[in-house]
Amino acid sequence: MEGRKCEDCTRGAQTCLGIKLEGRMRAKQAAVVGASVLAACLLWAGRRAVADPVEGRVVRLAELEIDPAQLEQYKAALREEIQASIRAEPGVLRLYAVSVKDHPAQIRLFEMYASAAAYEAHLQSPHFKKYKAETGGMVKSLRLVETEPILLGSK
Repeated sequence: MEGRKCEDCTRGAQTCLGIKLEGRMRAKQAAVVGASVLAACLLWAGRRAVADPVEGRVVRLAELEIDPAQLEQYKAALREEIQASIRAEPGVLRLYAVSVKDHPAQIRLFEMYASAAAYEAHLQSPHFKKYKAETGGMVKSLRLVETEPILLGSK
C-alpha cells in the first residue's frame, strides 16, 4: 500500500487510513462521554421528581370571573404578568392559569411562592401592579383561596 494515494488526500493510504480510524475512535469516545452525561442528567432529574419541600411555601388559588367581551385582553395581560413574574422574581416558584372547561371566562390561578416574604414582594412588583391596573375593569369577581400545602410533587 505504500506509495498508493487515497482519493481524499495527498498522503499515503496507510497514513490516511490511520487518520480516518483515529477520527472514528474520537467520535466513539465522544458518543460514550455524551451518553454518560445524558445518563447522569436523567438520574439527577429522576431524583428531583419526588416532592418539593412544603415548609414555608405559600400556595394560593384564585378564582376569577372575567367579562367575556374582554377575555382576550385579559389573557394577554395575564400572560405578560406571569412571564414577568417567573422571569424577574426568584421567589415566584409556579404560576399556572387555566379556565374551567366549557366556561372560558372562569379562570383559575395556582400560585406558589417560596415564602410569605416572596408573596408580599410579588404583590409590590411593578408588573403585578400594572396587571392589576390593566385588568381591574375586566374582572367581574375574584375569590382568593388560602391553602395549607400538604405535598408538592413535580417532575
